[in-house]
Amino acid sequence: MKILLIMIASDIHGSALYCRRLLERFESSGAKKLLLLGDILYHGPRNGLCDGYDPKAVADMLNPYAGSIMAIKGNCDSEVDQMVLDFPMMSETALIENGGLAALAIHGHKNMDNAPLGGVDILFYGHTHVPDNTVKNGVVYANPGSVSIPKVGSPKGFILWEGRTLNWTSLQGNRYDSREIG
Repeated sequence: MKILLIMIASDIHGSALYCRRLLERFESSGAKKLLLLGDILYHGPRNGLCDGYDPKAVADMLNPYAGSIMAIKGNCDSEVDQMVLDFPMMSETALIENGGLAALAIHGHKNMDNAPLGGVDILFYGHTHVPDNTVKNGVVYANPGSVSIPKVGSPKGFILWEGRTLNWTSLQGNRYDSREIG
């Protein structure tokens, strides 16, 4: 049973400023993988331009980490985005095993009640820009919030997953929530 430190982030929305801060945290955390839950390069029609909006720069920053990135497609991502990214990001789901736990990763813009959760311990999702740490029917619903455009007063942040522990952390490096699974 291999245990990795995995960073989970969502909704960068083309912000070079906050992507840079996320990658600084990735480097300093010791995480081996970075799971991006969609909405990587563009802000979409419902969001204003975020601070440091520069999708090309975001692609240029993420591409050197291609071997460490797992990414799924969000509702603001499109096929043209894949042309500038050196890692696959067009799948709408990913199944990840870590430390004996199974996690399903989705963006969250589709009906999550229809997500195939059989045998899954954690559902990682983004889209809402609001962190979530709840349990429904024995599955942990874990949303890291948004890297660049958080909502309802939540911090810009990510989740660190190691073994049976999830830690919600702000881009400033402050842990503000956690969960032990099992």
